[in-house]
Amino acid sequence: MTQSENVSPITTRSGAHFHVRRAHVGDGPTIKAFFAHVTPVDLRFRFLSGIREVSQAQITMLECPLPNSDSFLVFTQDQSRMVATAMLAYGADLEQGEVAIAIRADYKGQGIGWALLAHIARYAETIGLRTLEAIESRDNHAAIEVECDQGFIATEYPGDSTLMLVSRTLGRR
Repeated sequence: MTQSENVSPITTRSGAHFHVRRAHVGDGPTIKAFFAHVTPVDLRFRFLSGIREVSQAQITMLECPLPNSDSFLVFTQDQSRMVATAMLAYGADLEQGEVAIAIRADYKGQGIGWALLAHIARYAETIGLRTLEAIESRDNHAAIEVECDQGFIATEYPGDSTLMLVSRTLGRR
């Protein structure tokens, strides 16, 4: 992790500690290296397509998010390895935001996704989002279970029976 401003600790339900921060210009190589350790199935779930490798354009979008989007990177406690990423995109009206998370294969099952989703939901509330959503492959049972565990409601995605829309109403601060 190269820059330390706005670093927040996150702790998984099992007690593992990690650090999360927003992405910065210059994080591209770290993001690219991270995605080399994400399984093909998880790439399909994250990007909802059959990509085998994350493109430079996709990496740039995570490194330098567009207006009304934020990209978060999660690192080990010693800050030596990136283990997860989350992208939050939302409309200017702050009615709804969409989150997408990916976790390094060798760090799955440690509760990082659960802790990161909780962090993103808190952040979304602080910026005034009313609803947080995720579009999931119907086959992504693990993600849907984590989301429902945090109060999200899963429904069929309109017009595509292979997808699920998982959403949660957020409180306004």
